[in-house]
Amino acid sequence: MDIEQFCQYCNSLPGVTEEFPFGEQTLVYKVCGKMFALTDLEEFSSVNLKCDPDEAVELRERYEGVTPGWHMNKKHWNTVDMHSNISNKLILQWIKNSYDLVVASLPKKEREKLAG
Repeated sequence: MDIEQFCQYCNSLPGVTEEFPFGEQTLVYKVCGKMFALTDLEEFSSVNLKCDPDEAVELRERYEGVTPGWHMNKKHWNTVDMHSNISNKLILQWIKNSYDLVVASLPKKEREKLAG
């Protein structure tokens, strides 16, 4: 997966915004103001994704390219090595799971807006 595919998929999800709260090189994707994905724009060597705590541990044990979230709450975030042998399909699934976790935590009114 390249940065264009990553960005295209993230932007295809309802209510998503691109922001740069940590400087020009760190691209952050948010839904209703809450982060669900971030990456380094220049290198695109890894992506941080929110994850259910139990699933986060399981993914780290199963995949060499998944580690505790770099500079994030390691209980709730994983870092995915974009140069590992993890399939694009799986990474897209994890992006969607991250998005869904954040949406589920939003107030009902905001969730209803996203649902259309």
